[in-house]
Amino acid sequence: RFLSCCVQKSSCCKTENAAESLSKKIGYTEEELAAAPGGANLGLGCGNPVALASIKEGEIIVDLGSGPGLDCFLAAGKAGKNGKVIGIDMTPDMIERARENAKKGRIENVEFRLGDIEKIPVEDNTADAIISNCVINLAPDKRKVFGEAFRVLKPGGRIMVSDMVSLKELPGFIKDSIDAYIGCLGGAMIKDEYLDAIKSAGFVDVRIVNESYLPVEYKHLVDDPAVKTIIKNLKLSPENIKAITESFVSIKVHAVKP
Repeated sequence: RFLSCCVQKSSCCKTENAAESLSKKIGYTEEELAAAPGGANLGLGCGNPVALASIKEGEIIVDLGSGPGLDCFLAAGKAGKNGKVIGIDMTPDMIERARENAKKGRIENVEFRLGDIEKIPVEDNTADAIISNCVINLAPDKRKVFGEAFRVLKPGGRIMVSDMVSLKELPGFIKDSIDAYIGCLGGAMIKDEYLDAIKSAGFVDVRIVNESYLPVEYKHLVDDPAVKTIIKNLKLSPENIKAITESFVSIKVHAVKP
């Protein structure tokens, strides 16, 4: 759904069933959602990076923007008892919630650290893989994020991120509106610039594994309280909304640290 890919002020309004339904649409399986502790899924994101990260037993995984821990818990299941998952989030409330979810699910091979993804609180050459789900585009300096990801990865380590990018320059009324950040639009980079930021950090084998428009219909937009607020504040017409949604795609990107 449009504008539902990241942290929203209205996320508390989502029901568990609505969150599960949306998560299935963006790539999570019923089995994955059932395996995660209750409360770990807010129905946010724009893809399922864990499904594409090829996580192996014993690996160390870092999740940038881990929220209440859904992707961390799924990754923990793949990494096994000899592996470890480190979730990074800048919101104390989310860190606390993720830790509670870990206790509730009795998941011991996860750790949640408070921190900024532009300065990842993880030592050099630590991770086998870095995942992220529709969070990097919220960072003011995305090039710095990818530079940090490169530092944290072991040689041969990989990133697999799901994110929103723009296909063209954003209209000024979106770029200048702080409300746009609620739905991951205002901070989205142009696709080619996003890929260049990854390459400039030193990564090789940079490729888009999957690219898709988020399914959108106006009748679905107006059901979301956060979207209602944005539409009202920005005085968006149906034509404006259509133009905006056609300017963005969800991509899943893979890259390797040589």
